[in-house]
Amino acid sequence: MAIVYIPSLMQKLTNGVSKIDIEGQNLRQVIDNLDSKFPGIKDRLVEVKGPIPKLKSSISVAVDGQITTVGLIQKLSENCEIHFLPAIAGGN
Repeated sequence: MAIVYIPSLMQKLTNGVSKIDIEGQNLRQVIDNLDSKFPGIKDRLVEVKGPIPKLKSSISVAVDGQITTVGLIQKLSENCEIHFLPAIAGGN
């Protein structure tokens, strides 16, 4: 099972849960399983533009400390750690 860390801004959707074990072989499955436990969380993480859903541009996902570049198809290992992070934009 993946260990998912829920950011504080999303914890109102999880009734204060900040860390949870969730099944899934890829990021899409983990998010779907999170949404079945905590309805509405998928809407905060995923956008549907056209036929293929993808992570919102305002969200970055770190799997075992590495920011994923493949989005929802990111394969997951047993006991991996997943962190949903607000994407950081550059400035001057």
